[in-house]
Amino acid sequence: MAKLNIAPTKSNLLSLKEQLAISTEGYDLLEQKREILVMELMHLVEKVKLLEDKIDKCVDKAYPALKRMLLSVGGDRAERIAHSVSYKFQIKESETVIAGMPFTSIDVSLPKKQLFESFFGTFADTDEVMSEFFELLSLLTQMASIRTIAWRLALEVKKTQRRVNALDKMVIPQSKETIKYIESVLEERERDNVFVLKSLKNRQEEK
Repeated sequence: MAKLNIAPTKSNLLSLKEQLAISTEGYDLLEQKREILVMELMHLVEKVKLLEDKIDKCVDKAYPALKRMLLSVGGDRAERIAHSVSYKFQIKESETVIAGMPFTSIDVSLPKKQLFESFFGTFADTDEVMSEFFELLSLLTQMASIRTIAWRLALEVKKTQRRVNALDKMVIPQSKETIKYIESVLEERERDNVFVLKSLKNRQEEK
């Protein structure tokens, strides 16, 4: 590891030792942060897996229900029913904190489901389809929110890992190497000074 290009002085040595102490402490803190972020990310990955399973099960129910409805009422009637349905969904943003970092998540407020069978003379399949797709919408919103947070968290893990690597592989070794070099130069100077002083003392004694 190449040393830093600075003058080998006592003031630079003290400054480097302070920087090394700060870098070492920063490395420990960043390593702890990285471990926490990885744990939180793995937790989110587990949530995603559970949600994927729920979504798959919901899709397996929702689309067959839609197919049954189309077979029961026909395409034209299903389209008329669809035009008569009017729901207002509210999507709200909320802030959540993970590992000390703020993230924005989204929640969908589902309106109260209306039953149309008694009013329009449709079959129960119509209301079943609405119910199943309401559930699917809720799950997909949760999935979008969690995946967005997981993606940002993964980027933060990557950024933290780069900082950890920079400190571990470059900053700290380079500081140590430079400190070692400066200490050796100062020691050599000290030995030279002692030698010069002894020589001068010997000369004075000879005189």
